[in-house]
Amino acid sequence: MAIGESPCSKQFMTYVVPPAAQASVPVAGSDARFPVRRIFCVGRNYADHVREMGNDPKEEPPIFFTKPADAVVENGTEIAYAANTSNLHFEVELVLAIGAGGSDIAEANALAHVWGYAVGVDLTRRDRQAEAKKAGAPWDVAKAFDQSAPIGAITQSAPGADARIWLAVNGATKQEAKLNDMIWRVPEIIAHLSRSWALQPGDLIFTGTPAGVGPIVAGDAVTCGVDSLPELAFKIAPR
Repeated sequence: MAIGESPCSKQFMTYVVPPAAQASVPVAGSDARFPVRRIFCVGRNYADHVREMGNDPKEEPPIFFTKPADAVVENGTEIAYAANTSNLHFEVELVLAIGAGGSDIAEANALAHVWGYAVGVDLTRRDRQAEAKKAGAPWDVAKAFDQSAPIGAITQSAPGADARIWLAVNGATKQEAKLNDMIWRVPEIIAHLSRSWALQPGDLIFTGTPAGVGPIVAGDAVTCGVDSLPELAFKIAPR
C-alpha cells in the first residue's frame, strides 16, 4: 500500500474505460455463482481421440492451452456460428472448478483444490487449428474465441470414475466414453498444470474430450452430459 493510501481508497478507483463484467457460472440448486478467473484446457487426454487426430496417446505429457474467461456461455444459450471458420467442431469435456489455489500441487492433495464439477464443450475452429499445427503456431485463433466455452451449472458432487460422458447433436449421439478412459486423471492434471501456473480460486479446467468430435452447423441443437452432473444444452444460430 502506498504511503497515505487508505485501505478503502481502491473502492473509488477510476477507470479510463468501463471495466469488463465478471464472468461467472451458475451453481446448481442455488442463486450463487462461481466467478471465473481463467480457463485452462487439456489437449489429447482420451486415447481414442488422440488416435483419431493422428497422434500417439503415450507420446508426450499433457499439453495445455487457454481460453479467456468471457468465452463462457451458459446452459440454454443460442450461440452464433463462430466467425473465421467453416469447420466448427464440438468437444465435450468434464470441467473442474478450482476453489483453493496453489503451485506444485502434489497428486495426493490435488482433489482438495477442487470446489466443484461441470460439463462443458470446447468449441474449436478445426480449420484454423489445422493451419496452426502445420505452421507450428499457437492455437489461440482455433480455441480462444468468443463464446467458445459453453458450460453447465457447477455442482460440488464429484462424478464417479466410471461415469459416462456423452454428447448428442439433434438427438444423435456423437461422443460417448467413460471418465476412466482419460489418459491423465484429475489429480495428475492438476499436479501437472500447477507446475507451470499458480492456480487460483475461480480457475476452470477443461479435462479433455473423447473420440467422436465433429462439425456443427447453424440450426444444430447440442446436448451433453456427465453422469450425475447437470446437463448442458445449446443451439447454434446463424453467424
